[in-house]
Amino acid sequence: MNLLLDYIKEYKKKTSTSAKLFAKSAKLHVNGVSHNIRFYEPYPFVVKKSLGKNLVDVDDNKYTDYWMGHWALILGHGPKSVKRSLQKQIEKSWMYGTVNEQTIRLSELISKNVSVAEKIRYVTSGTEATMYSVRLARSVTGKKIIAKIDGGWHGYTSDLLKSVNWPFSESESSGVVNEEEIVSIPYNDLENSLSILRKYSKDLAGVIIEPVLGGGGCIPAESDYLKGIQEFCKKNNSLFILDEIVTGFRFRFGCLYPTMKLDPDIVTLGKIVGGGLSIGVMCGKKEIMEFADTTGKKKSERSYVGGGTFSANPASMVAGFSTLDHLKSKKSIYSKINDLGEFARKEIGKVFDGKVTITGKGSLFMTHFIKDGVTEVKNSSQAAKCDSKLLAKYHFKMIAHDRIFFLPGKLGAISDAHTKQDIKNIVKASEEFTC
Repeated sequence: MNLLLDYIKEYKKKTSTSAKLFAKSAKLHVNGVSHNIRFYEPYPFVVKKSLGKNLVDVDDNKYTDYWMGHWALILGHGPKSVKRSLQKQIEKSWMYGTVNEQTIRLSELISKNVSVAEKIRYVTSGTEATMYSVRLARSVTGKKIIAKIDGGWHGYTSDLLKSVNWPFSESESSGVVNEEEIVSIPYNDLENSLSILRKYSKDLAGVIIEPVLGGGGCIPAESDYLKGIQEFCKKNNSLFILDEIVTGFRFRFGCLYPTMKLDPDIVTLGKIVGGGLSIGVMCGKKEIMEFADTTGKKKSERSYVGGGTFSANPASMVAGFSTLDHLKSKKSIYSKINDLGEFARKEIGKVFDGKVTITGKGSLFMTHFIKDGVTEVKNSSQAAKCDSKLLAKYHFKMIAHDRIFFLPGKLGAISDAHTKQDIKNIVKASEEFTC
């Protein structure tokens, strides 16, 4: 505890201007922030600029960033290629509210590399993409129930806001209705998952799954688990929906599902495909997506799927295209960052020598401090039993003392701007941490 107090004292000494500004923010904004997870004690530092692998706060502290814009910035902050493309577009304008060629270019690139993307609809957030996917599944099947994973995070849509945080049996929020139409199944436990799905099979519209749990602990799905769930969905005439908002274009140029020989009906994308600007993408097989076509349909025949005022705005489309085009031309980026992720998991694990288990895949990684007899983390229940307070302390120590930024308690994402020396710096900071 004394060490934590020392870190807090050190942090406050370095971030006095942030403290003053955040006090103002707290008067204006709920909890001082515009996304719940961005708050941490004693207060978050206030950023004035970012570039490459670094965030710089208003007190001129420079941090090596592993939060990377909610894991969206695979090329780092402000990559030159994206910046140049945006500057050219902004000269023309950044909001049309009409059909534009920039959208067509991005969709062509996505559809050529995501086989299921026979038809695409853009929105401005991942929450909207999953919300519409669930509505579409209900429209296509005529059924009501959606199954999700214990610990699965698909944004704040009421349709999926259930069993996100431990204990999973408790409601996530007041104001949410029809929770009985959301069913939760255990990750990487096929037998028990199928048992639950069979119970609700007659009214099961679809199952939505992240192939790597993001907020739920950075936990990869076992291939046989996903195949088993998909097989059930196909036989039951329920839709199999993959939420690849975190994983799409993160590990390879395209989605993760082809590497597991999966055939989803709908895939949601976001983060990386927006190049750092607001985006959400719902894409799927033509015969399914056509339910969202309102032309010549009665209200009862259509799935009313919008997009929003700022959907497919040219700035987001250009930033997304530029990012994907850069990744396509330099696919070696993937081997680089995936190798750095493997190095991070291996070396941090060595430092803590049995006191932690490290989850993740490719360029994503998360440290779990073991307690209560947990020896592995293959689902969110096991992750929830690990020492989250110690993890937050570990991350805060790196912020305050080492100028390494992980959002406390969350996974880390490696970008092309990071180097092996940066990972070695995390290892060194870990060696100095007292559990």
